[in-house]
Amino acid sequence: MNDRVTVAFADNFLTSFANLPRQIQVKVTDFINKFRNNPKSSSIHMEKLKNAKDEKLFSARINDEYRAILAIEEETGVYLVLWVDHHDEAYEWARRKKCLINKELGSIQVFDVLEDGEHIVSDTTNYLFNDYSEKQLIDVGVPQEQITLVKHIIDLDEFASLKSSFAKDTYESLEWLANGFDYEDVKALYDEQKVSSAPTTIEEALKNDNTKQSFIIVEGEDELVRIMSEPLEKWRIFLHPSQRKIVEQKYNGPARITGGAGTGKTVVAIHRAKYLADKLTDNYKILFTTFTANLAKDIEDNLMKICSVEKLRSIDVMHLDLWVSRFLKANGFNYEINYDKIDELWEQAYNNSGENIPFDYLFVKDEYVKIIVCQDEISLPSYMGASRIGRGIKIDRPTKAKIWHIVEEYTKLMRDLQIRDIDTAMYECRKVLSNQNKNTEYQYIIVDEAQDFSTNAFKLLRLIAGDEHENDMFIVGDSHQRIYNKKAVLSKCGINVRGRSSLLKINYRTTEEIRKYAFSLLKGIPFDDLDNNEEKQDKCQSLTHGDLPVISNFKDGNAEFDYLKNEIKKLIDSGVDSKNICLVCRTKKYCNQYNTMLSESGIKAYEIKRSNTDDRNRDGIRISTMHRIKGLEFQYVFVVACNYRVVPLITAITNQDSIAKEESITAERCLLYVALTRAQKKAYITSYGTPSEFLK
Repeated sequence: MNDRVTVAFADNFLTSFANLPRQIQVKVTDFINKFRNNPKSSSIHMEKLKNAKDEKLFSARINDEYRAILAIEEETGVYLVLWVDHHDEAYEWARRKKCLINKELGSIQVFDVLEDGEHIVSDTTNYLFNDYSEKQLIDVGVPQEQITLVKHIIDLDEFASLKSSFAKDTYESLEWLANGFDYEDVKALYDEQKVSSAPTTIEEALKNDNTKQSFIIVEGEDELVRIMSEPLEKWRIFLHPSQRKIVEQKYNGPARITGGAGTGKTVVAIHRAKYLADKLTDNYKILFTTFTANLAKDIEDNLMKICSVEKLRSIDVMHLDLWVSRFLKANGFNYEINYDKIDELWEQAYNNSGENIPFDYLFVKDEYVKIIVCQDEISLPSYMGASRIGRGIKIDRPTKAKIWHIVEEYTKLMRDLQIRDIDTAMYECRKVLSNQNKNTEYQYIIVDEAQDFSTNAFKLLRLIAGDEHENDMFIVGDSHQRIYNKKAVLSKCGINVRGRSSLLKINYRTTEEIRKYAFSLLKGIPFDDLDNNEEKQDKCQSLTHGDLPVISNFKDGNAEFDYLKNEIKKLIDSGVDSKNICLVCRTKKYCNQYNTMLSESGIKAYEIKRSNTDDRNRDGIRISTMHRIKGLEFQYVFVVACNYRVVPLITAITNQDSIAKEESITAERCLLYVALTRAQKKAYITSYGTPSEFLK
C-alpha cells in the first residue's frame, strides 16, 4: 500500500452518525481521531467484507456492537468512511453497495445493486420510467448496474423510498424525469456537469467538484470537531456542483444569483464570503449585508460555523441601516435615524403646506422614497426631470410643484427635530461617498435578500463597492419573496450584471408538494429577475416528496386552537423535537395570543422576536411572525389565523392608491409564500370564521 494516506468522509456517514446514541457517538469520534492519525494502527480492527458486491469495502470495529463501513483504494492509500451502525445493520447496509467513479462526471458514486438472481416482482407494467430507454437512462447518469432497479420502480412514492439506494447525481436526474421535466432539458443539466478528463482513481476523484457534494477530506482536528458536533448541518460542508461553481467563480464585475425559496441562495452567499476572504488585499474587508438586523445575526451565526476566527475578522456582517448609521456618525452627522415618527411628520408636512392635491400624504411619502430621494440631487429640477415609470399615475408639472412644497415642509421638520428617515440618510451617505476621492474599506460586497433593497440602497452599495472591479458585488435574491414593497432595477443603479447571472433551480428545503402549493399562491403575478426582466415560469424543483399542505377552517378560534394543540402534541409524542415545530402568525399581537394559549395548555413555546435569534438551547415549539421567520426553516410549520382581513392584513392595504394597493396585496401573497416555504416536511394552514381570500 502507498505510504500516503487520505481519509475522506461521506455525507451518508454523517447521517448515520447523527442517528447513533450519544455514548456511541463519543466512541465513534474517538475512533475517527485514531483512524485519521494512523489508519494502519494495530488498534484499528479492519476486516474485508465477505459476500459484498464491492471488494473495496471493509468494516472497522467501534466496539463489540458497532461497526464503521469503509471503502479502501489500496494502491493510492485512500480511505472513504461511508457508514456507521449497529453490527448487523452496518453489514446489511454494505451488502449491496458499490463504490465506483462516474467516468463522465468524475464523481465518486456509492449505490445499491440488486443481488445476483434477484427478481423484482410487480403486478403492473406501468412503471415510472417506462418512457425512457436503457441508453437514455445511462446518458443521464444511471449506472448500468442499476438499470433493472430503475426500470421496475412503480411510482413516485416507491422512488422516494429508494433515495438512499442512489448516488446523489443519479437521483437528481431521475427526480427531474419522474416529475415530468423534458428529457432533453434533464440531459442538458447533466451534461453541464461533465468533466473533460475523467479521473482514474478515487484519489483523483476526491478533487472533483461533483464529488465534493458527497465527500469531504477533513484537514484539521478543529474542523473535524465542528463537523462531528453538528453532523446534520450538511450545508456547511457539501455543496451541489452548481452551487460550488457559483461560489468559486471569478466574475469581472457584479454578479447576480436568483432562485426560489429553499434553493440555497443564502448558503451560497455565506460560502462565497468564506471563499473571498482568502482573496482579500491587505487592509481590505468584505461587507456582507442584508435587509434586517435579525437576518444579519442569523448569517453571522452561520458564518461562525464555517469560518476560522481570522477569516471572521475580515467579514463585516450587518444590515444596511446599521452601516448607514455608523458611516454618518463617523463623518460628523449627529442626527438620529428614526422609523416611528416618519408617517407623523409626513402628515404634519402635508397639512402645514396647505397644498390641495388629489393624493394623501402616504402617496407623497411614496413619491419621495421611490422617485425624489433616488436622484443624484434632491432638488425641484431633478424631480421635474425624473422618470416615474412604474408609479402608474401621471402627474403634471403644477402638481409636482405642490408635492415639492410638501417635501420641503417635511425636510424642514426633520432638520428641526434632528432626525432622518433611512432613505434620506442613505442619500446623504451617497453624497459623502461621491465627494470622497478614495475607495471605502471594502474590496467585496455580498448582498442577501436583494429583492427587498430599494433603488436608493443599491445606488449606495455601488458607491461603497467603489469602481467596478473583479468580484466586487455578489447579489442574491428572489422577487417571489419581496415582502417590503421595494423594487430596484440593478442596471439603473449603476450595477451591470449582464452575462454574470446564475439561477439556482434545486430546492433543498421544501417538499415538492409544499413548494408547488406555495408557488400557486403567486399565480398570475408578474415577477422580475432584479433587473427588470420578467421571470415567466417556475423553474425550480424539489428533490424530496411528502404530504400536501393541510388546509383547515374552523368555526371559531377555540376550535382552531384545539386542532393545533392536538396536532402539535401528536408530533411531539411521535418523537419530533419541539424545536423543529414553528407556529407562524401574521402579526405580533397574534403571536402573543397563541403563546399564552399554548402555555395554558402545557405546551412550552419560545417566541422568536425581532430582537433575538432562534436560540437552539431554548426548549419549546417556536412562534414567529411571518416577517421574522424569513431566513429560518423548520420541519413542521403551522400558519395560523389565516383569516379574512388578517391575511392580507387589512391595515396594510387601506388608504392607498390603486398601484400601491396592488403592490401591497402582492407583498402579502409573497409573505404567505415565504411562511409556507420555511417548512421542510409538512405545512399546515389554519383559519377560523371566514378564511383568507388567498386560500380560495
